[in-house]
Amino acid sequence: MTDLITGGHRHARHTTALLRGVYLPRSMDAGGSAMTTYGIPLLVLATTNSAALTGIAFALEWIPRLAAFAVAGAMVDRYGATRVFRLASAARATMVLAAALALAQLSSGGTSTTITVMLLASGTGVLTEFSYIAAETAGGTASRDAGDRAHRVQSVLLGIDQIATLAGPALAGLLLQWAGATALLIVIAAFSLLAAVLTTRHHDKGDTAAPEPVLRGLRTGWSTLRSLPALGWLVTGLAVSNLATGLLQAAAPVIVVQQMGRSTADVGLIWSVAAIASLGAVATCRWAIDRFGLWPVGALCATIAASACLAVSLTHTYHAYLVLIAILMAAEGGMTVVLRTLRSHLVPAPVFGSTLALTVLLLLAPFPVAGVLVAAAPPALLGHAITACAVLQALGLGLTFTRLRTLPALHTGQRRKGPAV
Repeated sequence: MTDLITGGHRHARHTTALLRGVYLPRSMDAGGSAMTTYGIPLLVLATTNSAALTGIAFALEWIPRLAAFAVAGAMVDRYGATRVFRLASAARATMVLAAALALAQLSSGGTSTTITVMLLASGTGVLTEFSYIAAETAGGTASRDAGDRAHRVQSVLLGIDQIATLAGPALAGLLLQWAGATALLIVIAAFSLLAAVLTTRHHDKGDTAAPEPVLRGLRTGWSTLRSLPALGWLVTGLAVSNLATGLLQAAAPVIVVQQMGRSTADVGLIWSVAAIASLGAVATCRWAIDRFGLWPVGALCATIAASACLAVSLTHTYHAYLVLIAILMAAEGGMTVVLRTLRSHLVPAPVFGSTLALTVLLLLAPFPVAGVLVAAAPPALLGHAITACAVLQALGLGLTFTRLRTLPALHTGQRRKGPAV
């Protein structure tokens, strides 16, 4: 009995420590990050009224993130997750508050306003990546400390990220519409500041060996990817698909606000509804993969995604646009489950981290390209650009899953239940 009571008290203390030291900071950071990712392009459009600058801002958010991805990991390895997380969150709060003060004193649409929002897009993109990598590292440490309860820690962290993805875009759009740019930036700064204040010192536990140099790790990941043709084809197909997805995300403020005459809140609502649809698809696809296998589920999701994207390029009403985007993102979520399941089955554990880093870089690379496309294309031609990318997506996914049908990796052990990481 004494052991049970002691164990219960120990578990309660551990849960409280997780709540205060991991879950609360992660919640604040995830909220600020989601509002930043979807709110900054809306802010650029609202302050500059320029579709080209909105596309450039979207690219400026993603290009530094790709560059910071490997650097952030090295910094966390060297200085610890807590210090990097706290500094990145505090720096983002400072930058966003400085931008809020500057925009309050500048005339809307001027050169100084443009420079301010562009610097904000670039700077927050870098800092958001640093805080995310640090938060992921802290979550990994907490999972290892939890022992056989590790899956519970990860489920809570995933739930936090999902809730932020649901609420962040809608909140950003509502704040910008009803309270203005200053209120939006103050709320983002408040989330970031709370994340920095609430985080507590973790006992950062890493490997005793020195971290592998970034370039060497990417070369290792590339060699592994080349040795696994099924994974290579799937990553290639999803990267092509992400160009269309990224273009829709980058062009949404211009299409919905300028061409459809809707509000910034309506833009945020699109991505919140899409997140709900994606969550439902992820849950369904995990069951479907166990029952039917990877290839049938992946091929079905690819067909739905390509069809929805082609339909989006032809629609001219807001509600049809919202529904089709939700269907597209749900199908994308299903293909992501296929990718993660296949990756967890095929990639050897000693090179998993390197291969994961490379696949993430390849899958995110189309997003800044999408921003450049929105910046380069006149608003009247955005529909044609989306159609071209939708055709490219359909061809890419069709070729990918046709090729995957002849490879054994997506057909053997289809009922095996493995972790999707």
